[in-house]
Amino acid sequence: MSDTRGRAAAYDPKATEARWYEYWESNGFFRADRANGRSPHTIMMPPPNVTGALHMGHALQDTVQDTLTRMRRMQGREALWMPGKDHAGIATQNVVERTLKETEGRNRFDLGREAFVERVWEWVSEYGDRILQQKRRLGDSCDWERERFTMDPGYVRAVQHVFVKLYEADLIYRGHYLVNWCPVDQTALSDEEVDNVEQDGHLWYIRYPTEDGTGHITVATTRPETMLGDVAVAVNSNDDRYTELIGKRVRLPLTQRHIPVIADEYVQQEFGTGALKITPGHDKNDFEVGKRHGLESLSVIAEDGTLNEQAGTYAGIERFEARKIIVKDLEAEGLLEKVEPYKSTVPVSQRSKAIVEPLLSRQWFVRMKPLAEPAITAVRDGTVKFYPKRWENEYFRWLEEIRDWCISRQLWWGHRIPVWYYTDSSGAVDETRGFVVAVEQPEPGMIQDEDVLDTWFSSWLFPFATLGWPSEDADTQADLKYFHPTNVLVSGYDILFFWIARMIMASLYFMGEVPYRGIFITGMIKDKLGRWMSKSLGNGIDPLEL
Repeated sequence: MSDTRGRAAAYDPKATEARWYEYWESNGFFRADRANGRSPHTIMMPPPNVTGALHMGHALQDTVQDTLTRMRRMQGREALWMPGKDHAGIATQNVVERTLKETEGRNRFDLGREAFVERVWEWVSEYGDRILQQKRRLGDSCDWERERFTMDPGYVRAVQHVFVKLYEADLIYRGHYLVNWCPVDQTALSDEEVDNVEQDGHLWYIRYPTEDGTGHITVATTRPETMLGDVAVAVNSNDDRYTELIGKRVRLPLTQRHIPVIADEYVQQEFGTGALKITPGHDKNDFEVGKRHGLESLSVIAEDGTLNEQAGTYAGIERFEARKIIVKDLEAEGLLEKVEPYKSTVPVSQRSKAIVEPLLSRQWFVRMKPLAEPAITAVRDGTVKFYPKRWENEYFRWLEEIRDWCISRQLWWGHRIPVWYYTDSSGAVDETRGFVVAVEQPEPGMIQDEDVLDTWFSSWLFPFATLGWPSEDADTQADLKYFHPTNVLVSGYDILFFWIARMIMASLYFMGEVPYRGIFITGMIKDKLGRWMSKSLGNGIDPLEL
């Protein structure tokens, strides 16, 4: 009989892994300390959302990062793999609101801002560490003593400092512009948070009667519900069909309003009838046409996706329901000439999946072109290298065509915009006195901007804000100088524009150097049907169960 004394009945990998991990961590094997005097090697973990759960993409990218970190450690380098987590503005607010509704039947407005934000902090305290604990179970050899959260006090100061400095440099401005508006989350979105999706739709041909009643001009549109916000009909100056109508006026169907016929080179003669409705309040191209011709901008759709008071009798009706009613009314008045099937590209919110509405709104923006140019140069001259190299082309394409970044969000959870407004005797904002950009309240009685910053506005500072910037503490500055710039970033291509490119811009501007020297772009893990893995599709795989 064999001797089995002292042996486990069966090998238990979970117990073994937990024992070894505790041994590694308790002995400080993952800790990075510049005092050791070795050559540093730094990797920043792409910070997962506090709402996140471990998936196969994390397993793939963490394996690469862990391998690189452990290899450098064994080669005698002072290897820092910096962990952290992101506050995830919209995602976290939505989770807490949903929980509030399910458990108490209330929403954030019932609680008020201060109480709701307290609830979010409670939720983050209870659930926010789940994904980092899961990463520990994967065996990630991070320096957990350095873990950072994008809402830590020091990080908040860094975000506020950046806003103030960019504003002082005229790189942040406030203005009324057309923004991508999500009627479900009721907040502005950046271009990168919107997907363009092809859909089967229709092209409606609508007759606009001439003011003198002698005829009409027919306009083709995919959005008859926005017709109520038209301020002109545009034709191409080279289109002989409409030469006699240029400068005259037509009646806007279903209203008593008259609008001019204008000439603009933007109009494509071959599209539809060659006559285009101009709605600056709901189309970005029309907005530019309107600016060229000094036209007003009318908004007829409210923030919740219903038609507003400018829409007259259609006010209060949901936009797509209003479309059906307006089409019927046009037909009843003999103003609907024909309808054709038509494939069009519509903007869709990546998060809510709602069709995004271009809305005129006062928001805060970052001027991106001055920041993009140095970031382009850093890759062109080889200071930053992409692996595989082909991703450089996507990087250049986006930066060369970059538009200003809308950074304000109509949320309660996140970094409040450090802008302060004067108030009148009733406590309301006094717009006539302007505003002050400052980290602290400049004067008693001034109130802070209600909006928060886009989550990515804090994330683009991650490589240096996590290392203590802009602290003037000598020890913190020495740590920052030692570990920054980092060596490698490992990330999926899905955040190339959201995060990777913006980090290069921010680091070059505020640190005077690139945030990393190499970017490893991984593939995205999909199922056998080529679909993204997600909870909603039921095709996700928990790497801890493999």
